[in-house]
Amino acid sequence: MTSLSPQPHVSDEDRERGLKLLVTEAAFSGGAAALTTGVILTAFALHLQASNAMVGVLASAPFLAQLLQLPAILLVERLRARKRISVWSSVAGRLTLAAMAGTAFFTGTVPLAIFLAAQILLCSMNAIGGCAWNAWMRDLAPEDRLGRVFARRTAWLTAINLLLGLAAATALDMTAEGSRARDTVFAGMFAAGCVTGLISALIVAAMPEPLMPPSPGPVRLWQLLRQPLRDANFVRLLRFVGSWQFAINLATPFFTVFIVRQLRFDVSFVMVLSVVSQAANIVSLRLWGVLSDRHANKSVLTVCAPAYIFAIVAMIGASQFDNRLLVAGWLILLHLVMGAAVAGVTLASTNIALKLSPKGSATAYVAANAMVTALAAGLAPILGGLFADFFSARRLELLLRWTGPRGDLALPVLLTSWDFYFLIAGALGLYAMHRLSLVAEHGEIERREMVNQVISETRRTIRNISSVAGLRAATELPASLLRDARIRIRLARARARIEQRKRGSRQGRKVSGRI
Repeated sequence: MTSLSPQPHVSDEDRERGLKLLVTEAAFSGGAAALTTGVILTAFALHLQASNAMVGVLASAPFLAQLLQLPAILLVERLRARKRISVWSSVAGRLTLAAMAGTAFFTGTVPLAIFLAAQILLCSMNAIGGCAWNAWMRDLAPEDRLGRVFARRTAWLTAINLLLGLAAATALDMTAEGSRARDTVFAGMFAAGCVTGLISALIVAAMPEPLMPPSPGPVRLWQLLRQPLRDANFVRLLRFVGSWQFAINLATPFFTVFIVRQLRFDVSFVMVLSVVSQAANIVSLRLWGVLSDRHANKSVLTVCAPAYIFAIVAMIGASQFDNRLLVAGWLILLHLVMGAAVAGVTLASTNIALKLSPKGSATAYVAANAMVTALAAGLAPILGGLFADFFSARRLELLLRWTGPRGDLALPVLLTSWDFYFLIAGALGLYAMHRLSLVAEHGEIERREMVNQVISETRRTIRNISSVAGLRAATELPASLLRDARIRIRLARARARIEQRKRGSRQGRKVSGRI
């Protein structure tokens, strides 16, 4: 039987075995997440006739559960058994997926309450286990290989998430809404997620855990958070983070509800939009990383944050078009923009929090940033869900009329339900940008210059991957060699003429000397 106790000494062989298991485990934990979170979770809630308020609570649960990481720090410090905490919290959390699977065959308030309670418990266990997991992995993986190991793990997670997510959405589209077959599909997905999650816990139990170093003393949370809350510039950053997270999470958790219920698209199309957004996120991440290192994180935020806010507000356009193909294209375009923009916002906001943290106190500053993020991102969808019924019964109609010699042109604009949320999120996003302008960071540049840098880097990237540019470079290479050859020939001829003149002048001096 595998021991859950830490090891006083971890050999190189055990460490290598643990790193291989770390990558393998990603396939199972990623499978569980793909089948039970994100779009699938929201679709299951809608299948159970969940209200907008419940959808908001489901969206807020992962964020608010992160607040449990603070007491989890005390638990880890007291027990000093990170693997035991990770494994048992994982088992307890994944077993709730079995209860959620059982609710697929029932209707009413009780199944919805069980579904919601199970999701909250799952998120809570994930937060507690994640705290122990992060500290454990930091000691297990060598520092010089940390990036490579987790890059492979992330690649597995991304691939599994995309493939299983699309497969699950396709299976849902093959069944009729409200049918017994769809009940079975949802139950099967969450049951499979439970099984793969438990397999993940077994693999985690087989990984070695190095013994934690002796404790320097008791950890007091208030003392830990006191220093960042006294830093005026960091407090300004926290105000930006809080207002930003509240703005984007007021509307974005309801995108699936908006697209499925109001626009009448299938769940598979929502998954395609998710894939498009993730692809844009991955492709643009390197660009934002280069620009944030070269200039400043705040400069990246001044470009990415407005672009993301614009995309949220522009979602209103999807409800104004009558052509379904045009609506689909518009949604794909917006998700490309949001995927690229959120990559820059996430990277830059994390980096700036670390950059503004004094050396030796980064843990306290990052913890304060995480707390503000969890509170703002957790409260926003709850309030959004509570206000949803209010907006669903109201609408605002504007009529734009152009009158000219050749007649009149009328353009009606109708705002209903979620359109109000997108506008409110846009207004709150503008306020967040104002809070960002008050944060001081060394090395920041103006927004126009950053936009020029983005265009320049994008052109360089496109040139590198374009076949036309590749052919152009291939034809430019011989031309450059010819130019170099011509220059060398001209230099050789010039040197020969100079040398000839020198020889001529020396011969002239010799002749005059003889005379």
